[in-house]
Amino acid sequence: MITGSMGANYCLVSSCSSGADAMGQAWDMVRTGREDIVLAGGTEAPLVPVSVAGFNALRALSRRNESPAQASRPFDKSRDGFVMGEGSAVFVMESEESAARRNVEPLAELRGYAATSDAHHLTEPSATGESAARAMVMALAEAGIDSSEVGYINAHGTSTPLNDKHETKAIKVALGEDAYRVPISSSKSMTGHLLGAGGALEAAICVMAMRDGLIPPTINLDEPDPECDLNYTPNAALKLELDVAMSNSFGFGGHNSVLVFSKPRQGRQE
Repeated sequence: MITGSMGANYCLVSSCSSGADAMGQAWDMVRTGREDIVLAGGTEAPLVPVSVAGFNALRALSRRNESPAQASRPFDKSRDGFVMGEGSAVFVMESEESAARRNVEPLAELRGYAATSDAHHLTEPSATGESAARAMVMALAEAGIDSSEVGYINAHGTSTPLNDKHETKAIKVALGEDAYRVPISSSKSMTGHLLGAGGALEAAICVMAMRDGLIPPTINLDEPDPECDLNYTPNAALKLELDVAMSNSFGFGGHNSVLVFSKPRQGRQE
C-alpha cells in the first residue's frame, strides 16, 4: 500500500529458510522476465510468550540466563541452544536493465539460489549433511561459481548442539578442501535468531561484507567444538576484500536454502 506495488503479494513460509526462499522466488520472477522489480525479504517479531514457550518445550533455546550476552555462542563447545531475536530486512531486487533505467548502482548481484529438503525429522537436521551440502553445490552451480571463488560464508550457525556440527559437516561435503580455506561466521552470535527473517538479514550482512571488505565475527566462540573445526572467525572481525559470499539458511522440518551473491559486475575482479 505504501509503495503502490500491484504485482504478486504473498508470504512464503518455510521455517527459518523463509527469508532466503522469498529472495529466491523474487530472483526467479526477475530473471524470467515476469517482473522488473520485486520487494523481497523477511520480518519477524516472535518475542511473545507462546513462541518462547514452544521453543523452550523443544529444548531448542539457550538456558544461559545468568549471562544473556554470552548465550548465543555458535560452534562453541559449551553452546546449548539459540537465542530468539526480532528484526527485518527487505531488498529491492531488480533486473540490470531496470537499475540502469532508474540510474541506481546495485549493491550486489544475486547469482545463485537453491533449496533442498532433508526428509528426515521435524526438528533435527540430517546427520549426514548431504542434503544441505547439495543445496550449496546447486546454488554455486546456478551461479556459475567454483567453490575456490567463495570468499565468505554466513553460516546458519544457530548455537544449537546439532545444527552447528551438522552444518560443519555439510560445508565440508559441499566445498571439499575449500571448506578449510574460506572464512565463515555466524552473525546470530550477535543478532540472535530471527527465525523467518534470518535468511534475509544474513543476506544483507553478506552484501555489506562484500561492500565494506569486512567479515563479521562469531562472538562468544571461546572454546571451539572439535567437531566444528573450520575457520569460524572467532571474536574479531576480519578485513578481507571479497567478490563472492554465500548465505546458508536451514530450518526446522529439514529446509535447506542457500543464496550466492557477488559484487556488482563493475566492482568485482573477473
